[in-house]
Amino acid sequence: MTDTAPDLPPSTEIALLRQFWWLHDARWYQAVMSRFGQDVANELNAEVMQFVARRVASAYARRNPAGPERSSTDIARNLEGLARLMFSTMVRIESTEFIGEGTWDTVVSEHFALRMLKASRSLEGYQCPCLELREGWFQGMGLQAGDEVVECMREGSAVCRFRARLP
Repeated sequence: MTDTAPDLPPSTEIALLRQFWWLHDARWYQAVMSRFGQDVANELNAEVMQFVARRVASAYARRNPAGPERSSTDIARNLEGLARLMFSTMVRIESTEFIGEGTWDTVVSEHFALRMLKASRSLEGYQCPCLELREGWFQGMGLQAGDEVVECMREGSAVCRFRARLP
């Protein structure tokens, strides 16, 4: 038997893998919502997102170790790296704005999941698991941080803005 699948460059394979994994995630959310309701789908989505984010951040931190005296600039750079790793071009981080050492805003201008939820008419009632995702990232990096949503596209803002504070 011969292999008839075309050889793809690794970057293309990775991009396709990400795309199909997030398609799986979207269909999973839709199936849970249809069978058990949106509240259950939101709860499970947030729980699973935090778990996966923690695992991804732990693996990322092992490959990109940072010392115990990480600055907020280093941590923000790691968060951007984690976003690229998990979402590729599906989420666009426009900027990281430092308010002072230990406090910064991350601004997201595009979010693929919100666009797809809107297209599938599932956006109403959807609760973004963004804070759970970010909490998982902080946990995976071995950090405790306060984190809040300042603006949210889901709620009508032009961007999502998160504010992180280190203790």
